[in-house]
Amino acid sequence: MALTDSYGRTATDLRVSVTDRCNLRCAYCMPAEGLDWLPRPELLTDDELVRLVGLAVGRLGITEVRFTGGEPLLRRGLTGIIERVAALSPRPQISMTTNGIGLDKLAAPLHAAGLDRINVSLDTLSPETFVALARRDRLGDVLKGLVAAAETGLAPVKVNTVLMRGVNDHEAADLLRFCLGGGYELRFIEQMPLDAQHGWRRAEMVTADEILAELQTGFSLVPADPAERGSAPAETFLVDGGPQTVGIIGSVTRPFCGACDRVRLTADGQLRNCLFARTESDLRTPLRAGASDDELADRWHRCLAVKLPGHGINDPGFLQPARPMSAIGG
Repeated sequence: MALTDSYGRTATDLRVSVTDRCNLRCAYCMPAEGLDWLPRPELLTDDELVRLVGLAVGRLGITEVRFTGGEPLLRRGLTGIIERVAALSPRPQISMTTNGIGLDKLAAPLHAAGLDRINVSLDTLSPETFVALARRDRLGDVLKGLVAAAETGLAPVKVNTVLMRGVNDHEAADLLRFCLGGGYELRFIEQMPLDAQHGWRRAEMVTADEILAELQTGFSLVPADPAERGSAPAETFLVDGGPQTVGIIGSVTRPFCGACDRVRLTADGQLRNCLFARTESDLRTPLRAGASDDELADRWHRCLAVKLPGHGINDPGFLQPARPMSAIGG
């Protein structure tokens, strides 16, 4: 039975965080000293994770599974998890969002296990700016990971970029040229209020309109057919007549909540019906207490039934979720 909420939206896209740990300390995500990671006993085991994903795919209408983190490549057994999810019937589309560190070695085995496509986060082409943003000198590793993903056959390889005012917002055109040259699909994402230190300020956010205007100084951008967007978060534009494209995800200023088809499972087994949800539904406790598939499925349905019409960022009373992005999963 499909996961439909009270506003008629049906969840078909499951985001699965496999760890809250990360090997970067990006300024828009967490403080320089990092965070207290979840205790390992609280994390879902491989078997528990695969059981919940299998339930979602086999009984609840999920057709795409995206693995996230933290940094998913840090999860031991990730290749085996993907292989088991790829063996489910019906087989879901399997994707992953990563910072790319270690991807040069893992792209081939992940693709062989069943990973269909990948998104790599890349906010700058400057080693100095990378260190300032991520607090680690790892740009070269990310670039090697991108090349490996493309050579392995993961397609499309998408690049996710967050522009920060006064830090990397001058690099928009350079990043697009880089991605066009490498055959990657670039997606700019507005900075969202999901940082652990709650330091997000609307005035400091580079908006979708600003990103579009900056790109148009160097490129001809024509909106792609809106019918092709569906529930995709990105507004897509043909670059210089196409066929290559660039996308802009205006999560804050151009919210797409009305077409949302996502549901999220955290690394510690909590179900979230929205990235910005203030509540969660615990699946780990009943799972470990011996709950049946029927009982677990009922919890999924009840969680989705109370999904709000939108994320509420633009409401006067908006409050950030208690968990940061690294603990929720992208």
